Amino acid sequence: MKKTNDKLSYPGYDPIPFDPSKYIAERCAKDEEFRMACEESQDEFLTLDILLKARKSAGLTQAEIAYRMGMNPASLARIEASLVSRRHSPSLSTLRKYAEACGMKLTILLS
Repeated sequence: MKKTNDKLSYPGYDPIPFDPSKYIAERCAKDEEFRMACEESQDEFLTLDILLKARKSAGLTQAEIAYRMGMNPASLARIEASLVSRRHSPSLSTLRKYAEACGMKLTILLS
């Protein structure tokens, strides 16, 4: 193992570049069932993306948001993960508290 450009280099290791967006687009074009599943999950992924961007914009960690919401970090981690797994949908009250913890206001837009 040798170090090159601040990265470790292993003999025979040649990483394969992966672009998830490109993969999803190509697979959606070929697989109708996959495309429908992606469309059904779009709201959850968009909601998670908005929450994570709000947290990053506020410059806060997950633990800091949890503290401001009055919950433990593990509970907040489950809430964020549940948006993707669809095991649980956070209530409007929880989303409002999350937004307030980020110094923002929850706004819902229907289009």
